[in-house]
Amino acid sequence: MEPDLSKLSKGAPPPREAAKREALAQAMAAFDAEQENHFRTTQGSSLGQRLIHIATSIWSGLMNQRLMTGSALAMLMLLPAAGYVSWQIMQDQRGEWAEARLPVDTRSDAEFPETETAPKREERKVAPLVEKPAEHDVVPPAPAPAMTQAMQSLEAQRLRAQSQRSYDMAVDSMANDAGSVAGLAAMEAPAAYPDAAYPRQDGGDRVQSFETNGVKAVADDPVSTFSADVDTASYAMVRQSLKQGRLPAAGTVRVEELINYFDYDYPRPDSAETPFRATVTVTPTPWNEHTRLLHIGVKGYDVTPVERPRANLVFLIDVSGSMNEAGKLPLLKSAFRLLIQKLDPHDTVAIVTYAGNAGTVLEPTPVSRSSAILNALDTLQPGGSTAGAAGLEEAYRLAQEGFVEGGVNRVMLATDGDFNVGPSDDEALKEMIERKRESGVFLSVFGFGQGNYNDQLMQAIAQNGNGIAAYIDTLSEAEKTLVQEASASLFPIASDVKFQVEFNPSVIAEYRQIGFETRALNREDFNNDRVDAGEIGSGHTVTAIYEITPVGSPAVLNSKLRYGETATDADASHDDELAYLKIRAKRPGEAESRLSEIPVSRAAEVARFAAAPQDVRFSIAVAAFGQKLRRTDELAGFGYDAIEKLAADARGADAFGYRSEFLQLVRLADGLDR
Repeated sequence: MEPDLSKLSKGAPPPREAAKREALAQAMAAFDAEQENHFRTTQGSSLGQRLIHIATSIWSGLMNQRLMTGSALAMLMLLPAAGYVSWQIMQDQRGEWAEARLPVDTRSDAEFPETETAPKREERKVAPLVEKPAEHDVVPPAPAPAMTQAMQSLEAQRLRAQSQRSYDMAVDSMANDAGSVAGLAAMEAPAAYPDAAYPRQDGGDRVQSFETNGVKAVADDPVSTFSADVDTASYAMVRQSLKQGRLPAAGTVRVEELINYFDYDYPRPDSAETPFRATVTVTPTPWNEHTRLLHIGVKGYDVTPVERPRANLVFLIDVSGSMNEAGKLPLLKSAFRLLIQKLDPHDTVAIVTYAGNAGTVLEPTPVSRSSAILNALDTLQPGGSTAGAAGLEEAYRLAQEGFVEGGVNRVMLATDGDFNVGPSDDEALKEMIERKRESGVFLSVFGFGQGNYNDQLMQAIAQNGNGIAAYIDTLSEAEKTLVQEASASLFPIASDVKFQVEFNPSVIAEYRQIGFETRALNREDFNNDRVDAGEIGSGHTVTAIYEITPVGSPAVLNSKLRYGETATDADASHDDELAYLKIRAKRPGEAESRLSEIPVSRAAEVARFAAAPQDVRFSIAVAAFGQKLRRTDELAGFGYDAIEKLAADARGADAFGYRSEFLQLVRLADGLDR
């Protein structure tokens, strides 16, 4: 080595770009490999810890000084700098670790000429150099000869997680800077390195495409019927897309799920005898001066802890190979740990897993023995294919064995939605869920991860299982869904909840429902108790919005008929009514629904949008955002800046910051949609 050191003493050559990238990749892989040992250490710090600290310091300096505000170049400066520092440290820390981890040098003699005292090329153990860097900032390291296919898969997943975290840091920083938002469009999301051990089956997420609701003439179709929907999965998926620097696919944007992601302080029912209360407000339309918005806000009765029934829960957990990512099984375990802390000691939990086949990990166990439940969660490891149908059967069997009369009996499915072994046809699974629902055991779905997420299937089985469909992309989202909203997620106050709105043709010419496309029902379904509909949980809110066009408004789209409209039997005595709202729902344990009726009179109108209640205005801002993302024609001339102002003016107290986060998402969409 002395001749080489002699050369370096006269001036070190500049490091190659490829070498810096390769050094960074090796350093990050080494850090991840040593994480397990690091967690067992009680004192001091490890090499990997120092590397991360140095890289974080460089990043903080770049961003805090705002050397390049509004530019994606800040991201590009981080990795070469961190790579150079990592390369320097690795030279000092190589030792036995480097001998064991790094492959043999493959450079030619011309690139590294041998001398009489220099070691032979085949004896040198250094990281190989690549002549041309890969397209992305972080590249997977060349595997050691003895590395198995599964190890290669794990390395790729670890690198992907590291790259994603750095990318998310940049997005979060830029999102709060109006001058930087536009730069997001130029930023490229981290590479999705292929998983050799567990290839993706479908090549991408599966979502249900649907047509946006159009304008209907009241003279032809005066009645609108739909099922309640309290799912929130769409909002989390939209948020994840925007924070990764891309606009969400239209199929992932279900406007009603964006609206109902937020809690609204609508007037509450007085007692459990009245499971929910509806409040109707009619306001001017912010994006069209010639129409109005009919806003329906429903608040469910909030069950107190004293009234809360016992819960018999079965966690059905996907441990297939596709769950072997940081945002999947590890996040899932953490999410369910939070839920267990929220449950009553007399509640019971069982755990069923499925991969190549289904198996019971934990028989029904009282939450008073929470340590046993947590230990069972900790033992879960990913591997195999996805026998989802078999897992469902086993979970339902356990739920039926531990059935609590008058209590909550629920299977909680946690998965990335990739069913690829056994009956996986959507219709077959829906039929299975429908049969099980009749026994009194309901199903909720919690989705994790992306790349092979089957949102279409998850929505279908949740709807047929009388449960919610939520998507958990962060631990904070898990805390919101499973802790803050645990009562609403677990304890139903009404099932088969249906809404029907009849518009008065003498007052309203046209209407357009905002959202609920996948929840539409036939008119005759409203009075048919055999037709399934949505569930409302304790304290849940449901919001529905219609854009309505008064008779004589210049916004009317349908031309008058030459020979006149079809005669109607409208009663002139109801001319003060804009519409008539009817709600049907079944109380827990009841087979027949109960009917509530609310006339919507002109007394519900407010002359100015600013005079509407704060929650009404905020929910309308969210509705505008969802329509904008779906490219709805009616919002073509209404900008993101106007949506942000509507939401900011109605943000309110915002104890948990969810509404502030929404404002950030609006700014991100504005920067990307150009």
